[in-house]
Amino acid sequence: MNRNLIGIILLTLFILFTGWYEITQPEGFSSLTGGIVTFDAMVRIGILTIVVVGLNLLMGYTGQASLGQAAFYGLGAYFSAILTARAGVLGIPETIAKAWWWPWLLIPAGMALTGLFAYLVGRPILRLKGHYLAMATLGLGIVVVILFRENFGISANVLSLTGGSDGIPGIPRLRIGDYELWPVTRYFFLVWGAAILSIILALNIVNSRVGRALRAIHSSDLAAEVIGVDTAIFKTRVFVLSAMMGSLAGSLYAHFQAAVSPPTFDFVASLELVIMAAMGGMTSVWGAPFGVALLLIIRELLRARMHRLFEGAGGEFEVVAFGLILILLMIFAPDGVIKGFRSLITRVRPAAAKS
Repeated sequence: MNRNLIGIILLTLFILFTGWYEITQPEGFSSLTGGIVTFDAMVRIGILTIVVVGLNLLMGYTGQASLGQAAFYGLGAYFSAILTARAGVLGIPETIAKAWWWPWLLIPAGMALTGLFAYLVGRPILRLKGHYLAMATLGLGIVVVILFRENFGISANVLSLTGGSDGIPGIPRLRIGDYELWPVTRYFFLVWGAAILSIILALNIVNSRVGRALRAIHSSDLAAEVIGVDTAIFKTRVFVLSAMMGSLAGSLYAHFQAAVSPPTFDFVASLELVIMAAMGGMTSVWGAPFGVALLLIIRELLRARMHRLFEGAGGEFEVVAFGLILILLMIFAPDGVIKGFRSLITRVRPAAAKS
């Protein structure tokens, strides 16, 4: 049986078990981890997995640096937030704004508009290479967050769309008819269903002719063009796809959190997404969920246990410890935990056979 198929089955079974345990056990899923990983954290891992899968396609397989992925994440979130929580301000009839299908319609619409935006900005900036491209995407991310904070340049007295620095509260939960996808146990299955579908899509891409073209571009633009790959088109397509996946995750985040604000999508958020991708392994689709989970678990573990190791330890101790852990991971698993684990198994098997 194909290893990817086995991986999908195992991940699906794990998600079903996690949801079942949270629903049936009084203490919930967090009791299995000593309160370190909560059920809410599992939902966030699923949402960020979608973003990082797209980032892996762009950076890991195509070799295009991006330090502004959180901008696309934010565009999806704000699109859903504005057209639901601010529907009355925009003059959208209440019969439409209150309809259960309206937020669902906005999710693909937000993906389409984010993809169009990515196409328009991607055509010129993807001509850049290396740190020039990284700086361009960084600038793009900063501009988008400033637009969120400054209400798209519109006076708040005239029309308040983004809520400025305070963001947008009161975003409605998703529903199917009268069935609300809440509490979080219901929303969990929706998020992870979308995450698993994004993984399946990415696996199909990387194992197809398109995936071979992306890897050729990563190795050398010139060599790829020599063998007939239109590098400009493929770079733009994967950039648009990664942006649309970020938008999908942003919409899911908005309806999960029921509020959005600019700091969630700033440069620090983009940097964390890159770190997640690197920790899991940029050249592995499976690195996305593992990288996201590893970063969030390490962060929560340090936050919950650091004070036990060092009495009176504050936030600065957590930052130092987190930095040291990242350094060690990059030294001993430079290609991510997935490839690092595979390499370990490869070395252990011959040793076990000899013994």
